[in-house]
Amino acid sequence: MTSEQVVTNGTDEALAVAEAPEASPQPKRGRGLSSRWFLLIGGVILFNIIALIFVPPFPKEGAPGDACAFPVCYIEGTLEFPAPHVVWAPDGAAHPPPGLIVFYPSISSTILTMWIVMAIVVLGSFLMVRGSKLIPGRAQNVFEWFYEFLSDFGLGIAGPAAKPYIPLFAAFFLLILFCNWSGLVPPVGRIEELRAPTSDVNITLGLALVSFLYFEFQGFRRLGVGGYLGKFFPLYEFKKGIGAGIIALFVGLIELMLEFVKPVTLSFRLFGNIYGGEVALGVITSLTIIFIPIALLALELMLNAIQALIFSVLTLIFIVLAIESHHEEEGHIAEDVLAVAEGSEPAAQPSH
Repeated sequence: MTSEQVVTNGTDEALAVAEAPEASPQPKRGRGLSSRWFLLIGGVILFNIIALIFVPPFPKEGAPGDACAFPVCYIEGTLEFPAPHVVWAPDGAAHPPPGLIVFYPSISSTILTMWIVMAIVVLGSFLMVRGSKLIPGRAQNVFEWFYEFLSDFGLGIAGPAAKPYIPLFAAFFLLILFCNWSGLVPPVGRIEELRAPTSDVNITLGLALVSFLYFEFQGFRRLGVGGYLGKFFPLYEFKKGIGAGIIALFVGLIELMLEFVKPVTLSFRLFGNIYGGEVALGVITSLTIIFIPIALLALELMLNAIQALIFSVLTLIFIVLAIESHHEEEGHIAEDVLAVAEGSEPAAQPSH
């Protein structure tokens, strides 16, 4: 092939490329709601209509099927008041005896619902990881991803010391999350035998006491009786002076009182948010007859997940705080207070 032919072929190719029509740009896909979201919203509306037909509200003093006046009876008929309904009791009574704190062994609607939720969570987790393989399937992959996400989240907040307690953190989160969400699914809350467990202060207080006993046990186990009680009664600080010892002891006693406040704050925060959300959702649903509450339902899904995360994260942090000795920090606090009282500069704390 001569040089002239090479030049000619190159020129023809260049002209062909230049004359080729430009590729039309691909139209951009919109970012609107996909058909799946519309199907989901429609499914929720249809499910609420079916629930309203087959499980309509009825007067609290009446029986299913009795006439229910709109809107007052609709609102009262869809609300569960703080005292849970007794599903089964040894003496057959439908309500616990009066009193703020009573010992009444029975199965309430919240306990029954919690057992159902526990069975669903345990069975679902077992089925997802059954026959685990090195190359996971879709269900195992979702479970492992979710657990790794919770593990990274917990370690990022509480530090490496929290690693042995990540399974408890994940278990608390899953149990409370599905207990919270159960109240958003009819017929839970529509019939007396089923009610969201975390909308009952007895359930949330029980969860908080389990958390409280566990992190107190871990504190005694890791630090010993003397080491753990020394966090609240730092008598060794009297070696640095009477003033430093009194201040450190005062700080320790405040921390001791705060220890007994932890289960109260854990339980009432969870109960108040879940019960309040159910009341708001019940009122709006009754007044608008199922159509408008879709946005409120989505908001409740998010808030319920946040409340489950708060409870489990606080439990993890309380465990880490219980197993760490901080008598040195208390000593520095006492010394700094005395230094400020004397008009001098606080001593610099050593870096850890």
